[in-house]
Amino acid sequence: MSFVDNDEDLCPSIEEEELCLPRASINKIIKEIVPALRVATNCRELILSCCTEFIHLISSEANEICSKKNKKTINAEHILEGLNKLGFSDFTRDALNILNECKMQAAKRRRESNRLENLGISEEELFRQQQELIQQAREQINTEFQQQQYGLQTQIIEQKESSGDDDY
Repeated sequence: MSFVDNDEDLCPSIEEEELCLPRASINKIIKEIVPALRVATNCRELILSCCTEFIHLISSEANEICSKKNKKTINAEHILEGLNKLGFSDFTRDALNILNECKMQAAKRRRESNRLENLGISEEELFRQQQELIQQAREQINTEFQQQQYGLQTQIIEQKESSGDDDY
């Protein structure tokens, strides 16, 4: 994606749009940063283009670094090295902080997913408890159904009795 002075060239083609950041995300970020200002559409498009170009630049540099090290997967180290190499070393501290936050959230998710294992109850006991709950639910449904049936029968009997009185 290239930057041209013509506003019409800021709007990406369909192929380029597939490689762009979501407009909704950019709009949300703009609103968070400058909530009291209205930002023109062409400015939003320019910001979108700049963000996309920045990501392409960093990822291309990280890809080169990864290739030079004979690695097949770009990792955080390659991104950080790419930021430094391209002159964005001011961003590395923030990037490291975000990386650490992501790692902590991932670890928290893993711990929470292991809660079943940490209950101290065997699978057989959990299955037995589940079957018991299912049986209780069935009994409750049957009781409610019987009460409804009894109510309907009572209504029918009352209607027959009241309609029978009118015939005499």
